[in-house]
Amino acid sequence: MADQNIIKAVSEALGNAPERKFVESVELAINLKDVDLTNPKNRITEEIILPKGRGRVVKVGLFGSPEMILKAKDVADETFSAEQIPKLAEEKIEAKKKVNKIDFFVAEAPLMAIVGKNLGVILGPRGKMPRPVPPGADPTGIIGNLRKTVKVRSKDRRTFHVAVGTRSMPAEDIADNIEAVVNRLKSKLERGVMNIHSAYVKTSMGPAVKLVLR
Repeated sequence: MADQNIIKAVSEALGNAPERKFVESVELAINLKDVDLTNPKNRITEEIILPKGRGRVVKVGLFGSPEMILKAKDVADETFSAEQIPKLAEEKIEAKKKVNKIDFFVAEAPLMAIVGKNLGVILGPRGKMPRPVPPGADPTGIIGNLRKTVKVRSKDRRTFHVAVGTRSMPAEDIADNIEAVVNRLKSKLERGVMNIHSAYVKTSMGPAVKLVLR
């Protein structure tokens, strides 16, 4: 179970946020210190599997052979065959609409080059280039993990935000997700928690509550 201080802070953030007519996301705000982010190698670029999931629907698309598409028919939200990739690239407006609706993509490894050549200009800038799947493999596990994955990117900013759940989730589950993110950050930062100036948790439109990190 997560640290009681984190659970308490999450509970406070949820309790302080006014009720909305939609399910708000819950965000973790991280403020770094003593990190030279002008140097790209010091920037945070991570994908982290949240142990308690995102609390919302995460859509995954797949580029694959007919055999892999068949295996993924009950787990992928949208599938594309090799023949469909160039056709999709020709319809740029439609392609952008489809890409914007999908959170993550996977592709059977032999199709990675075709995807990159035809759709790289659309997928790349959105951070949605597909993860390769070995030929003939069952993509179910990879897709399942992506549904619980968040992207953490500081770019050149000392302050950045990470989605760690939704308001409909128990505070304990959100706290577990926060610990997973913080632990990964500590492992990537040169001085661990000493490089984190402060951290806050909040709903997307609610007040922030400061976290005590150890």
